[in-house]
Amino acid sequence: MKMKTLIPFLAVAALLVCNNQSATAQDGAQYKMDRTVLPIQPPTYPPITVMDARDAKKPPMFELKPPEGAPNVVLVLIDDIGFGATSTFGGPIPTPTFDRLAEGGLRFNRFHTTALCSPTRASLLSGRNHHEVNVGSVMEVATGFPGNQGERPNDAKYFAETLRHNGYSTAAFGKWHETPTWEVSVSGPYFRWPTHSGFDKFYGFIGGETNQWDPTIYDGVTKVEKKDDPDYHFTTDMTDEAVNWMKFQKAMTPDKPFFVYYAPGATHAPHHAPKEWIAKFKDKFDSGWLKMREETFARQRKLGIIPANAKLAPMPTDIMDWEKLSDKERELYTLQIETFAGFTGQTDHEVGRLVDAIDELGVIDNTLFIYIMGDNGSSAEGGLTGTFNELVHLNGIFDAETTDSMLARAKDWGGPNSFPHYSAAWAVATDAPFTWTKQMAADFGGTRNGMVMHWPKGIQSKGEVRSQWHHVNDVAATVLEAAKLPQPTMVNGVQQKPLSGVSMLYAANDAKAKDRHTKQYFEMFGNRAMYNDGWMARVVHTVPWVGKPERTFQNDIWELYNIDEDFSLTNDLAAKHPDKLKELQDLFEKEAIANSVYPLDDRLYERFNAAIAGRPDLMGTRTSLTLSHGMTGILENTFINEKNTSKTIVANVDLKGNDRGVILCQGGKFGGWALYMDKGKPAYTYNWFGLDSYTITSPKAIDKKSAEIKLVFKYDGGGNGKGGQATLYVDGEKVADGRVEKTEPAVYSADETADVGQDDATPVADKVFKDVEDSKFTGHVNDVTISIPAKKK
Repeated sequence: MKMKTLIPFLAVAALLVCNNQSATAQDGAQYKMDRTVLPIQPPTYPPITVMDARDAKKPPMFELKPPEGAPNVVLVLIDDIGFGATSTFGGPIPTPTFDRLAEGGLRFNRFHTTALCSPTRASLLSGRNHHEVNVGSVMEVATGFPGNQGERPNDAKYFAETLRHNGYSTAAFGKWHETPTWEVSVSGPYFRWPTHSGFDKFYGFIGGETNQWDPTIYDGVTKVEKKDDPDYHFTTDMTDEAVNWMKFQKAMTPDKPFFVYYAPGATHAPHHAPKEWIAKFKDKFDSGWLKMREETFARQRKLGIIPANAKLAPMPTDIMDWEKLSDKERELYTLQIETFAGFTGQTDHEVGRLVDAIDELGVIDNTLFIYIMGDNGSSAEGGLTGTFNELVHLNGIFDAETTDSMLARAKDWGGPNSFPHYSAAWAVATDAPFTWTKQMAADFGGTRNGMVMHWPKGIQSKGEVRSQWHHVNDVAATVLEAAKLPQPTMVNGVQQKPLSGVSMLYAANDAKAKDRHTKQYFEMFGNRAMYNDGWMARVVHTVPWVGKPERTFQNDIWELYNIDEDFSLTNDLAAKHPDKLKELQDLFEKEAIANSVYPLDDRLYERFNAAIAGRPDLMGTRTSLTLSHGMTGILENTFINEKNTSKTIVANVDLKGNDRGVILCQGGKFGGWALYMDKGKPAYTYNWFGLDSYTITSPKAIDKKSAEIKLVFKYDGGGNGKGGQATLYVDGEKVADGRVEKTEPAVYSADETADVGQDDATPVADKVFKDVEDSKFTGHVNDVTISIPAKKK
C-alpha cells in the first residue's frame, strides 16, 4: 500500500474503532464501526485517480448490518388491564396466547409501569423515567412545567431509533399517544410522530383511545379511511397490517431482523368487542367482584404467581357490596364485565395471530417476544357505576346516567352504538391481589402488570416465574443487550442521556439472581411512592372515581411497606419504622428534583384546557378560524376551543338546490355539534354525549344558488357545561332559534374530528346522517369562520 493511500485509511480506522461489526476496506484490511454514535457513518476512501472505469477498482459498498444472530423483537403492550385479569396470572379471563408464551418462556411477577398511558409508553420506548423525558402525564393534560410538557427531548431517543440505525426494519401498529396535542395537525411538525421516532412504518391512531368500530387511523402521517368491511374491528385490522408487513419484510429481506411494536387500543375504553366474543362470557361473572377477587387470589397462590405468605389486600371502602345490589344493578354490572372479558379475549386472540405468523415465517425461535399485559392497572375511570359513554365521566360528570338508562341500551353495549366503560369495582377486582387501580402510582394495583418474555434461542428456562423487581424502563436495555448493541452516546449529533433502566436478561436463566433494579420513584396526579431495596413508602393522594384530592400535598399521609415480606401492601409499618420512612421520603425528594417531577399537579379535568394547564395551543390567542371545503380530520386539540363560551359560525356556500350534508362539525355521535343542511334547510345540532340532543332547523329551504348561513350561540355563563340560545340566520335574516340546555365542558372525543363539507368517523347528527359518505355536502363551502369572544383581561 502506498503511503499517501495508507495515511487516510489509518485515520478512518482510528475514528471508527469501537463496537461489534467488522467491515472490509478497499484493500482488504479490517476496521470496526462505532455503534455508539448514530447514524453510523460509512468509511471514506482515498480519491480515485484512474480515469477509465474499465481500469478502476470500485470500493466495497457500505452495508449496515446488525450484529450476527441479532433476534427479531416483538413488543406487545396491552392497554388498561390489571395484574389479576388474565388466566396467565391467575385471573378469570382465559388468555391462551399469553399462556402459550408463558409456558415456553418466563412470567415476571414484579414488573412495574407508571400507572398511566403516555408516561408508560415514553418510559418503555426511551428506557428512561417518564418525567425525565417530559411525559409526566398523558399528552392531553400536559402542563407548562418541565417534566410535564409532553415534548419528548432529542437527548433521549427511543430504542427503535437505535435498532433502525443498526440495520433493523422497524414498525409500530396501534396506539401511539406520544405526540404533543398541538403537533397533531397538517402543519406538523412531525418530529414526535412514530415515523420520526425510530419507526419505518406506522399504522394506527395517534391519541389516547379509539372507537374500535370507527377509528381515526394514520398510515405514517397520512390519515386514511377505515376499510369497507361490515365486520370491521380495529384490533383485527391492525393485526392484519402487522402480519402483512412482517411477511413482506421477510420476503424482501429475509436476513434482516425486524422490530414490531404492537400496541392495541384494547382494552382501554370504549370496551368494544364483537358480539360472539362477549357471548363467550355470558353468566361467567354472576357471583360478583368480591368473589372474583377471592378466586383469583387462590389461583395466583396455587400457580406460584404470588408468594405463599401474600395476603389479599382490602378493597376500597367505596366499593359496593355485591350481595346488597338490586337485580337490575347486578344485571348491568355483569354485562359490563362480560363485555370487557370479550374484549380481552379477542385481543389475546389477535396477538395469537401475530405469534402464529412469526412461527409460520420460521423465525419464532430467534424472536425476543415481550408481552406486557397492561400499561397500567385496570381503569377505574368508569366511576363506581360504570357508564354507557365513558366520555361523560372523562368530563367529570357522574350523575348523567342511571342503572335504568344504561340497561335500556343493554343490547348496544360493546357495539358500534355504545362507548362503554365498566364499574371501578371490576377494575379493583381485576387488579387483585392489590387495592387500587390505574392512576394510582402509590399502589401496585396501578403499577404492577403481568409480563411474559419468550425467546427460545436466547432463554433456556421455560415455564418459570421470575420475581426480580423490574420497571418498564428496563425493556430498552433488555432489547439492546439481546441485539448485542450498545446504548448510543450520540444520536443525530445530540448527546444522549444514559438509560435509567437495566437489562432483565440476567434474571432469565437464573431465578435466584440478585435484583439489579433496586431504586424507583413513582408519581401520578400527586399519588407517589418511593421503592428502594425491598421497601416502599407511598402517598394515596387522589382516587380516580372521586375526582378531587383526598387532602392537600402538605397534609398527605405517608405509609411504609416491606414488600419482600408483604407482596400486596397490606401492613403499614410507618409508625413502627419512622427512620426508614424518613429515609425513603428524603430519597423521593431527591429523585423528584433530579427527574423534574416537581411541581406536583393534582388538577384533573381543568388540565384539558390548554390555557389553564399552561401548555402550548395551536390556536394560541386567536379568536377565529377560517376554513374551506375539504379541510377535514382536525383533531380536537388543534381546533379552536369553543367550549364554555359563546360562538358564531358564518359559512358562505354555493348551492345546487335541495342541498344536504355537513357544512362544519366537531365531534361525533357520542358528543359534538354540527351545522348542516337537510332537504335544503339549514340546521344546527348539539349532541350531548349521545344521551341528549338539541336541534334547531329552519322551517324553509334556501332557494338561492349561494347563501351566507350563520349560527350564533349565546352561552348562558355561570360555569362550565352550561346551556345557551342558538339562533340561525340566512343572508342576515333570522330563520330559527332554540335552546341548547347543556354543553360538554372539557372534551368531545380523543379521535373524532372537526370537518368541513362532511363528518368523518361517526356522525354528530346521527338521526340525519348514517355515515361519512351520507354526510358529504352536496353544495360547496367557499369559506366558514368560527369565532369566539376575546378573553377579558
